[in-house]
Amino acid sequence: MSHRLAHIALVVRDYDEAIRFYVDVLGFRLLEDIHQPEQDKRWVLVQPSGGGASILLARAANDIQRAAIGAQSGGRVFLFLDTDDLSADLDRLRENGVRIVREPKTADYGTVAVFEDLYGNLWDLIERPGAG
Repeated sequence: MSHRLAHIALVVRDYDEAIRFYVDVLGFRLLEDIHQPEQDKRWVLVQPSGGGASILLARAANDIQRAAIGAQSGGRVFLFLDTDDLSADLDRLRENGVRIVREPKTADYGTVAVFEDLYGNLWDLIERPGAG
């Protein structure tokens, strides 16, 4: 039996603002944007340029879901994004007004910085040894 992680659902306020952030700012690819009129929602998948699991941008549909926007992990780093050029990525994030929560530091697994997405979710941006 073989398994792989296909998608991670991320609760968002608005589909289009989330697409703009993940595609235009983070450089993800928009894989699918399918309107589902019977449910008044869209199936929106974005994926990092290097592949891997995709993120389902799931618009909050009620008060409980709206309360989870930006807080799905209770304030801990929620998602981990590998890069082959941490410095260039940080420059691009800063140019786009993204808040860098923690400047780069070296760890056993590579150099890591923490940034906040448009909803307040925390991300590790990691350049692994030999990746740059």
